[in-house]
Amino acid sequence: MARPSTRLMLNQKLALNGALTTSIRVLRFDASGLTRYLEEQAAENPYLALASAKIDPEVWLPRWTTAFAAQGLGHAGNLDVGTLLQTPALGLISHVSAEITRVVKPADHALAYALMQALEPTGWLGRPLGAIAHEAGVTLAEAERVLALLQRIEPTGVFARSLAECLQLQAIEAECFDSVMACVLEHLDLLAEGETARLAKMCDVDESVIMARLRMIRSFDPKPGTRFGQDAAPVREPDLAVSRGASGWVVRLNRSSLPDVQVVAPKADGHDAAALTAARDLQRMVHSRNQTLLRVAQDILKRQESVLSQGLETLKPMTMQEVAATTGLNISTVSRTIAGVSVDGPRGTIWLRAMFTGAVDGVASGALRAKLLRLVRDENRDHPLGDLALAEALSTGGAVVARRTVAKYRGLLNIPPAHRRKRRLG
Repeated sequence: MARPSTRLMLNQKLALNGALTTSIRVLRFDASGLTRYLEEQAAENPYLALASAKIDPEVWLPRWTTAFAAQGLGHAGNLDVGTLLQTPALGLISHVSAEITRVVKPADHALAYALMQALEPTGWLGRPLGAIAHEAGVTLAEAERVLALLQRIEPTGVFARSLAECLQLQAIEAECFDSVMACVLEHLDLLAEGETARLAKMCDVDESVIMARLRMIRSFDPKPGTRFGQDAAPVREPDLAVSRGASGWVVRLNRSSLPDVQVVAPKADGHDAAALTAARDLQRMVHSRNQTLLRVAQDILKRQESVLSQGLETLKPMTMQEVAATTGLNISTVSRTIAGVSVDGPRGTIWLRAMFTGAVDGVASGALRAKLLRLVRDENRDHPLGDLALAEALSTGGAVVARRTVAKYRGLLNIPPAHRRKRRLG
């Protein structure tokens, strides 16, 4: 017969208070998620107010700066714009090639592919339409007819002949192309310089109307072709922007992507102390989150500085533990901070997490994948490179890359094997 007994057990449990839970949540949000959360809190807390960041017409994100510079507008800074406009991403060519068979009749496929070959990484047409028509043996009218069909391909703006036409196509899609928008796009040089007062005078409207058009234009994508680059982030307002200053690369918060958090002063006839404390705490948490994000991003981009100007082929091996050690933060804090965060640079918008990569014989695996994409993009479509040839080409940079590694990378990048790539993209 079993006898009753008493046991003493010790359990450890970590309980997070409300403020700490909120702080972790705020740190983990990207700009769009944090904005939605702040809007919810402001609707419930009478002492919390949000103010939209004021748009400075002279301050543009890097992708806009390089788009302007490619058209001879604005200031290119210290960037060599020519290095940014070479050949389009493999993903863009693959996407366009598939769309051609959908929107263009077989009789016009040869001309459509000729136009595709003239695409730049921006998604714009990089050669005069007349020259392409002459080489293809068709009239300019025929080339314009096929080009109009190709300009229906998503994302809107691909196959535009200029930045102005790229923005015009997106304005038409957004149903905001009117006489004022046409006037603004006709004078992109003034827009690039932030000369809104002169634009208002030339368009014969109030400056506030020009500012409204400016907000619309900034929501467009000046380089739709870059969406198909390796590790490209979806088009939305990026959390961070990085540009080259007089003393090197400068990382800053994209203020237009996040509202300012303000605490409203309590009324003299009484107030809710708990709500006021919560509002002040949230304001402090958002400030702390922004400072932590800048701190982590500056360390990451300092380590991967060459990527900003030369691309992902120059990635260096980097771990979160290394960034945590340098910044004095916990590795989990680094991970939460960069989750879903995008950074806008001269080459487009990419995920901050894409900067972290392992190594193969001391060479960053991310750099090898970027090089693999370039090799496949530049290969002869009549004689595409097999996995063994690709492995040999990748091994010239110091790493010994096995054939099975190439096959694994191809799978990750959605690149079909050689026999399926033959004549598929050209």
